[in-house]
Amino acid sequence: MTDAPFVTSRAELHPLRRAWARVTVGQTLIWLALGAGAWIAVFPYIWMVSSSLKPTNEVYDADFTIWPKSFAGFENYHGVLFEQPYPLFLMNSTIVCLGILAVQLVTAIPAGYALAKLRFRGSAILLGTVIACLTIPINVTSIPLYLGLVKLSLLDTYFAMMFPFMVSVFAIFLFRQFFKGFPDSVIDAARVDGFSEIEIVIRLIVPSALPAIAAFSVFSFVAHWNDLYWPLIVVQSQEKMTATLSMMQYQSEFDTNYGRSFAAATVITIPMMLVFLFARRSFIRGITMTGVKG
Repeated sequence: MTDAPFVTSRAELHPLRRAWARVTVGQTLIWLALGAGAWIAVFPYIWMVSSSLKPTNEVYDADFTIWPKSFAGFENYHGVLFEQPYPLFLMNSTIVCLGILAVQLVTAIPAGYALAKLRFRGSAILLGTVIACLTIPINVTSIPLYLGLVKLSLLDTYFAMMFPFMVSVFAIFLFRQFFKGFPDSVIDAARVDGFSEIEIVIRLIVPSALPAIAAFSVFSFVAHWNDLYWPLIVVQSQEKMTATLSMMQYQSEFDTNYGRSFAAATVITIPMMLVFLFARRSFIRGITMTGVKG
């Protein structure tokens, strides 16, 4: 005896087809929206790399093509990498970014811990001050900072490039939000065992905050690697020039070598991509774990 084949009537198939059509149309629209957003995000980089392979007169040609009509990539990249001390520029940028990041972490982690876990008079006012400072751009303080560095004869130094960013209120707020979720019972147990507050920070808080540290490190490194405004003010010699500032060498009052400018931009972008690829998992984890807590 054989079972009769399973038969579905047209009346039963009709709602299934409509549901499948809705899912298919909805998914298609989502994929189209995501694809359009991805293209908008990626196209500037495609255009940058494409322009770095072209001669200057072809970069802003009305008849745009991805692949250059006259290939000038070897000339542009050779001029960027070998006709100037580009390793020195990259080293300057690395020293400045790592120096800023190190001081920011040393100051922000204890401050964030204090605002999150310690009870002291004025903590609410201090937290409000930190949040208020988030709204102050560097342009507001650049003139007094510049005048102070001039008085101390510190222009054209690594310290001058790092000084305005050594204390990051964004980092303090970010770590404060992360530390709010750390169990108070663990901290109380550590205090009972005789741990000082510094030992609690170093031995308990910092190991647990590695995702947040990775997330902030990516933010800080990329922001200061791309910074042009402040180095343009305080750097006065080629020996202290950063990689981003070196792009200004291809611009003059009457002419700009766009091919080499885009080649320099491409070379400058590569370290940032490597930093993100290296820390992407910790970065994403740190962002998802650092929510706004009361």
